[in-house]
Amino acid sequence: MSDSVPRRGLLFGGAVIGAGALVSACTSNEPAATPSSAAAPAPAATAGNDAPGEKVVIGFSAPAADHGWIAAIAKNAGDAAKQYSDVEFKPVEPTNDINAQISAVESLIAAKVGALVILPNDGQQLNQIARQATDAGIPVINLDRVFPDKLSYRTWIGGDNYGMGVAAGHFIGRRLKDKGVSDPVILEIQGIATLPLTQDRSKGFDDALKTYGYKVTARQDAQFTVESGTKVATNLLQAHKKIDAIWNHDDDQGIGVLAAIKEAERGEFFMVGGAGSANAMREIQADSGVLKATVTYSPTMAASAIKLARLIAQGRGMSDLLEKQVPQSITLASETVTKDNAAQYLPLGFES
Repeated sequence: MSDSVPRRGLLFGGAVIGAGALVSACTSNEPAATPSSAAAPAPAATAGNDAPGEKVVIGFSAPAADHGWIAAIAKNAGDAAKQYSDVEFKPVEPTNDINAQISAVESLIAAKVGALVILPNDGQQLNQIARQATDAGIPVINLDRVFPDKLSYRTWIGGDNYGMGVAAGHFIGRRLKDKGVSDPVILEIQGIATLPLTQDRSKGFDDALKTYGYKVTARQDAQFTVESGTKVATNLLQAHKKIDAIWNHDDDQGIGVLAAIKEAERGEFFMVGGAGSANAMREIQADSGVLKATVTYSPTMAASAIKLARLIAQGRGMSDLLEKQVPQSITLASETVTKDNAAQYLPLGFES
């Protein structure tokens, strides 16, 4: 098996959109992304599902762009909406305040938009307002952080946190096996340990490593920030004089992790990142340091959410599926980006 996971994709109007590229949970709390690099250029709308239909107003609500991944979410959504002459994009002010997001969504319900795309700050706390929208006849496309009540949304689309861990575990496991390493020191730098998404990533990592007879030597959470990434990596490097591999869950915090590694002048190990930032991909392409791969959780999922919202509001299904309606749930694959395929994925990366 190669170091990359087989590509899979969703089909919109005959055009394949890579599933892994469509895939952190929002993953960190870093400065906003550089807008020009946050999303890949969208293909022109031409045929099939992209053929013009009834005009629809799509409301959009997401957290504030306080780090690269969320900034890219907003840009991808807006860019996708611009492809279509039959879409009016109606975003509300992004916010990290739960009550403010509830009020913003209430304003979209009052405006009687044709569909709502919501990436909630907290699925549990915004579940009721999403249900209100659904009860008012407005289809809700739940982006990434899921609402607990399935009656609160028409379709959910998001990334595969467990799959991220599996992809990272297989890359590390295969590489160490190929080297003939029998008892490796494998470190894991999480995001926020208490979050379900982090726990899913760690479980996937553990499960994949077990297939090679390996296990995590030590794991510590770095809070999805550059500063914590530096601090945690420094502590782990001091505690382990020999390391074989590191998985860092998040490329935003990975900036700090890599800075600590450079400062310590360590390089006897290799590292895998997470989420698929453009920064990480360029580092992987250069192949001049420890970072050898990153596993995707791409914010281009927001573009797909807009496409799905448009189809649902217009009463259309996905033209490349036999079913007449858009699926209720779409989980996007996490793909492994290496030096060999980084050029292919780089246009889809986001700036940390």
